[in-house]
Parts: sequence; C-alpha cells; structure tokens
Amino acid sequence: MSIIKTLQILEKQYNYTERTTLNRMRKKPNAFKILISCLISLRTKDINTEKVSKILFAVADTPKKIKEMPVKKLEKLIYSSGHYKKKARTLQHVSSEIIRRFNGKVPETKEELMSIKGIGPKTANIVLSFAYDQYVIPVDVHVHVTSNRLGWVETKTPEKTEKELEKVIPKKYWKGLNGVLVLFGKEICTTASPWCSRCSVSKYCKRVGVKRSR
Repeated sequence: MSIIKTLQILEKQYNYTERTTLNRMRKKPNAFKILISCLISLRTKDINTEKVSKILFAVADTPKKIKEMPVKKLEKLIYSSGHYKKKARTLQHVSSEIIRRFNGKVPETKEELMSIKGIGPKTANIVLSFAYDQYVIPVDVHVHVTSNRLGWVETKTPEKTEKELEKVIPKKYWKGLNGVLVLFGKEICTTASPWCSRCSVSKYCKRVGVKRSR
C-alpha cells in the first residue's frame, strides 16, 4: 500500500504532462518525432532537447529528410544538445533503418525497435508508451535510482528494474511513472544527495543506500 500512496502523492505534486518535452508530445503523438527527440535527449537537459528538436523538425521531420541531409548540416542543427557528432550518425542510421526495414514507419514492438542499432530499452519503451499508448515502463537513471532508494525494488541495472517494477506497480500507474519519477529525481530525490528534509513521501521511503542527505 505504501507504493500506491507514494505514487498518489507524487502524481499530485508533479504535473509531468506539462513539464517535460516528451510528455507534452503525447498530446499530438508522432512516433518518429518522439523517437528522434528521445535520441537527442541523451545526456542533455530537457530544455536543450526541446530547443534542438524544434530546430531540427523545422527543417527535417521525416526519416527521408534526416537520412538525406548532409551530415555536417545535421550536426550543426543538433550541436547544442551535446555529443552532436555521435547523435547525428545515430539519427541518420535509425532513419535509414526505418525506411529500409519498416517502410518508413516507426515499429510498434520493443523487439523491432531494439533491433535498430542506437535504440535501447528506455528509448524503445518511451516510443511505445508516448507514441503508441502501450503499457510499458521506461526506466532511466532517475527511475532506477529512486525506485531502489524507496525500497520498491532491489536491482543493479535499469533493465532489471523495469522487470521488477512491472511486478510491484499497478498497471494503471505505468504510463505516468517515468514522468513522475524523473521530476521527483531531478528536484528532490537527487542521485548524489537527496533532499530528504523536503520530501513529501519521506515517511514511506526506506532510504536504501542513502549515505548523505540534505
């Protein structure tokens, strides 16, 4: 029951549908744009993801346009997201594979998505959840850290965390779990030193692995 109570409190506290780029894209889901935005978001802040995505999609918003764009131009468009050279190669490879293997349509299964080099479990689940409204749990570092710290799971990898969370989180909470825990992890349950003194769910938290808090 503490898991459900914790989720109810955090859902009221964090309006994730309006505060993260990918969640805002749920309103008018476009699987390709969600996939590309997710790839751009790796190792960058959400504000940069939104800025770069808008710049890129104003010029190229289909697999064909990104595939055929000169790589130097693509690098320039996504430069401020960081790691732009690697990301540019990934975006063009993913776009090419979608055209070559899936007739230009982003796949709707995790197996097919992850068969494309550059797409990992978190990215695949974001596409399935945000674009295709499927019941999956995207697990990034915030979801992995906070769910272990709260004592919901005891895992070493995000992949294992996903499987264990599926066992303990009621399905109706799956679609919002990533958005809630990402904001919670950024603002309160920070990786290095969580703000336990400010936490609205501290009485339900087991503080697993917490050596120093604020």
